[in-house]
Order: sequence, then C-alpha cells, then structure tokens
Amino acid sequence: MVIAGIVIVVATFIAIIKQFETRLVLLLSGLLMCFIGGQLGAGTTAFVKELTNPGLVPTICTVLGFSYVMEYTKCTEHMVYFISAGLKKMTKIIIPGAVIITFLINIALPTAAGCAAAVGALLIPALIRSGVHPAMAGSAIFLGTWGSALSPGLMFNPQVAQLAGEDVMTVIASFSMQAIIGIVVAAILLNIVAIVKKEHTGYVLKDANEEEGKEFKVNYLYAIIPIIPLVLLVLGSKQVAVIPEISVPVSMLIGTAIGIIAVRPNVTEAVKKFFRGTGDGMCDVVGLMAAAAAFTAGMQYIGLTSALIDGMKNSQQIAQIGAAFGPFLLAVISGSGNAAALAFNGAVTPHAADFGYGIMQLGSMAQLGAGIGRSMSPVAGAGIIIAGLAGINPMEMAKRNAVPCIIATVVIMLLLL
Repeated sequence: MVIAGIVIVVATFIAIIKQFETRLVLLLSGLLMCFIGGQLGAGTTAFVKELTNPGLVPTICTVLGFSYVMEYTKCTEHMVYFISAGLKKMTKIIIPGAVIITFLINIALPTAAGCAAAVGALLIPALIRSGVHPAMAGSAIFLGTWGSALSPGLMFNPQVAQLAGEDVMTVIASFSMQAIIGIVVAAILLNIVAIVKKEHTGYVLKDANEEEGKEFKVNYLYAIIPIIPLVLLVLGSKQVAVIPEISVPVSMLIGTAIGIIAVRPNVTEAVKKFFRGTGDGMCDVVGLMAAAAAFTAGMQYIGLTSALIDGMKNSQQIAQIGAAFGPFLLAVISGSGNAAALAFNGAVTPHAADFGYGIMQLGSMAQLGAGIGRSMSPVAGAGIIIAGLAGINPMEMAKRNAVPCIIATVVIMLLLL
C-alpha cells in the first residue's frame, strides 16, 4: 500500500505541475488512497470537516472580503502610491527598496497576483524610468511577493495556529524576524545580481519622451485604511496587549466598515464586493484546503504518512530540508506551492515533536519555502502578470531571482529550524 501511495502522490503532483485543476486532483487522489486503505468515507469526512472548519473558514473569507472592498474603494491604490512615493528618491538602493516595499504591501494585500498587479503597475514604470533594466525591475517586484507569509489571512497561518493550539498572531510572531532577515538577504543579493549584470542603472526608454501620466493625489486617510486590521491584530496580540485581543474576522469587519464610512462609496456595491470576496475565499482557498485535507487523509489511511514520519524520525536533517525545499521545489515547478505546503502541514507537521521541532516552526517553514519558491517560478500567476507589465519573458525573472530565493530559504531554514 505504501508503494501504491507513493505512485499516487507522485502522479498527483505531476498532474498539478501540468496545470490540471488542483482541487480536483487532490480530492480524487485522496479518495483513491482512502479506498485502497479500506476507508473510503474518511476522505469525504475530512473534506466536509474542512469546509465547515470554524477556525479557518471565517478568517479566510473575511480577509478576502475586506481585500475586495479595499480594491473597490481605491484604498489599495492610495496605499500603494503612499508607500512607494519615496522610492524614486532612493536611487542607490532603489532595487532592494522595491523588493521590500512590495513585501510590505503584500502583507496587507495577501494575494500574490493582486499585489503584483497593484504594485507592478506603479513601480515597474518608475524603476525603468530611473534607469533599471525592465527584467530587473520585474524581478524586484516578483521577489517581494511572498510578504503574505506575515499576513494573518494567508491560509497556512490559521492552519498552523489550529494545529499548534495558538492564535494566529503568535504563529506569525514565531517566524516574523526570520522572514524579515530572509527578505533583506534576498533584496541585497538581487541588488548584487543587478550590479554584476549592470542592470541597476543606465537603461534608457526607447521613447524618452513618454508621458508620465497625471499626478496621483494621495488621500492619506484612504492610504492607511488597508493596514487598520493588521494594526488592531498587532495591538491586541499576546505579545503587545495594548488593547483587548481581537480575532481576525472581527478586525477585517472593522476595517471594512471604516473603509465604507471614510470613502462613502455606493454602499450596496461595496457590500456586494465584500460578499463576493467571501465567496471567492470559500471557493479558491477553503475549497483547496478541503481538497488537501482529503488528500492528507488518503496518505494516512494508505500508510504513507506513518512511513514518511518513521523515515524522518531517523534524521532531523531530513525533516528540516523536507519542510523547506519540498514545497519550495514544487512551487518553482508548478507556480504554486499551496498543495505541497498544505499536504505537508496536514500529514507531517502535527508530528513535529518527533523530529525535535515545534509545530509552529515546522509548519511555518513549509509555507515560507512555498512562498519563496513561487517567487522564482516562471509559471506563477503573479510572475506572468509582472512580466506582462515589464514587457519581458517570465523566465528572465526566474533566472535573476534564483540565487536570492535559494539562499534566503537556506538562511530562514537555519534560523527557524
């Protein structure tokens, strides 16, 4: 049965890499493994249980709803302009500055593709006009699109929090310093790559007289609204405790209400956007997590999980490298490390103590590896969007981001595990 499980798992990830519908592939594979293991009902039970998970569903759905309202009210646009306004003045560190700005914005906008579109549309032209080569400009934005790792709305953080029996902000606090060090290392390395390739300055647009466009007038109130939920969560966290502890769904609802009151859009349309976001969160994120839960159940009942854990018990280094580079490699190849990270956290992370690690550390490393790996994938959705904005081939960004991403993953792995 273990051999059959290995064959099914390999076939599953090959299908995902070939761009088959991820949720369908995970669900069918999970049900097949449960059937072989004599527990067909276990797969459907795990699937349904995850769809109604009270710890995950409200968090994911309200985060997406809030994000949709911020887009509709243009608060996101004001925030991007506000945060990036000083970038043009930092000519000597313009490339690492762009990486870190994108990283910070991605915390508030936790979807990589959405962040890529919002930030790329503004910063890529600014970088190019400052003399940065288009491929390097795109690489800088792409490299920053794993800032969502520090977002309470990213699917993995609530998942790990539930496994560890902790709140989401405690989980994020457990690896935030390592992640910050990782993005700084990656940004510096990309700047070195740019200097070596002589792509950090000197590029001239073919049309030197290209219009800059109308000056955008930032409304500072609108600009800070997208970060209000994050501020509330930090202030109410166990580590800060300035205000009473607040849940992620409540913070998102408060941020949504403040946005609607401050901007005064068409309230009916704003509410529709919120619920459209919650619906897409259920469809795109919770649905994926439910399918991954069925897949994890299949791995368990076919005997693959116990075999994998027994193998990892023999070497702490295997668990360390597997958590970091398993999701990383799949993310590079497929453009999304979600399936690998979800499966790893479902099957292996609960047994972290057997390998000498904590659940928060092992689970967080898996999702960080997936996020960083996606930031050098030539087939990632965010990368394709950025490549289009920069007018380049996505492979050009993948080549430039390879060294920063690999070394950043190694640095975080050594610091976290």
